[in-house]
Amino acid sequence: MRTLAKEIAAAAKERPDDILELKGWVHRIRDMGGVNFVILRDRSGLVQLVFNEKPLDEAGNPLTLESAIVVQGKAALNPKAPGGAEVQVVSTGSSTEGLTILNKAHGDLPFQVNGDMTKMGLESILDNRALSVRNPKIRSIFHVQSTIIEAFSSYLRSQDFTEIKTTKLVGGGTEGGTNLFAVDYFDRKVYLAQSPQLYKQIMVASGLERVFEVAPAFRAEKHDTPRHLNEYISLDVEMGFIDSEQDLIKLERGLLAYIFEQVASKNAEDVAAWGATVPKPESTEAAPIISYEEAVKIANAEEAKAKKGGASRIFDITPEAERLLCQWSMDNYGSELIFVNEFPRKYRPFYTYPLDKGEGQPQSTMSFDALFRGLEITTGGRRQHNYEEQLEALPKFGLTPDGLSGLLTILKYGAPPHGGFAIGAERLTQKILGLASVKEASLFPRDRKRVEP
Repeated sequence: MRTLAKEIAAAAKERPDDILELKGWVHRIRDMGGVNFVILRDRSGLVQLVFNEKPLDEAGNPLTLESAIVVQGKAALNPKAPGGAEVQVVSTGSSTEGLTILNKAHGDLPFQVNGDMTKMGLESILDNRALSVRNPKIRSIFHVQSTIIEAFSSYLRSQDFTEIKTTKLVGGGTEGGTNLFAVDYFDRKVYLAQSPQLYKQIMVASGLERVFEVAPAFRAEKHDTPRHLNEYISLDVEMGFIDSEQDLIKLERGLLAYIFEQVASKNAEDVAAWGATVPKPESTEAAPIISYEEAVKIANAEEAKAKKGGASRIFDITPEAERLLCQWSMDNYGSELIFVNEFPRKYRPFYTYPLDKGEGQPQSTMSFDALFRGLEITTGGRRQHNYEEQLEALPKFGLTPDGLSGLLTILKYGAPPHGGFAIGAERLTQKILGLASVKEASLFPRDRKRVEP
């Protein structure tokens, strides 16, 4: 990875007499009397500039933090400087010829861009988003997220998937429910899409067979928690000619292992900035698959163990159960990832493919969640592909064919057995870096109260 400090160190060793030109922002200023140090920040990192006199603008006023500048100077090694090198800015007499101020920042910064983010509250960080994203540590979150998205797409292309882009304005809910944002659309109401699922299914049945999309999704849920957003980046996958959810779990194992590998390779400094670690591919391969019923039992047993007895209180895969299950997976399999499948039909959407365990057994489904470091990052499963069986199932969910013509048309005319899943990019970013809130992993988070900037 290119970093400014590494390039300056190389130039100091190989061409110390060359005049270099650097462009960036003033990150920090230290006036040491006879010598002034300025830390310059660009997209790749920080480097120290040395001025033999106080850097001033054309009016003779001091340089300010966050000003955009260009400097010319010579590289020199200095073990005390960031990255072990610095740039000695060209100067003649009392003038600094090697400094050009492209845009001088006002001195009333409302946010300490060069400050310690651990000492700043999330609300302050988000309220000043236009400036907080300039902080190198905060910006590192989105370096990691960029790698996640790039790796997601690259891996699926290697598996013969085709990328698609689908509309985000829909006539009704993908999942047949509420939680939709209404939008005025000429003389009618439409909605922001919760999911591209219908369109993924259309394209699987079109003959593409394997498709994926990276795009925003919208949920009008009145949450205000560290794990929820009302707009998020959905990493969606759909695949035809599958036998069960096991095919999807196998695909996601390889996908996550590749994503982790790429983040570890390309973002080592970003991960280290947060004191985080990235799972190794072998730990992803070791992730267990357990049924919903097993998961509830394990979560209760782990809770009882932690509390040294007491009645079981976990009756579903709650946030606390997710945390306990991931810890159990780590303790027993060395993996911070765990797959929970065979969810009861009542907990899954109407289109989820049923799994018949035999007479007298509660009906479950070919569905699954992936839990990672205590948080659900994926929901997916096989879809119902049989037209008649889907029609028969609708009344059991209180639904009618009205409003479902798009889905039913796909099934009526030769849809193959198929299924898919979606990964929340922000949640995966959050858990890789160990962030306290998913909002930290969204560039411009949207929740019940925040729609700016």
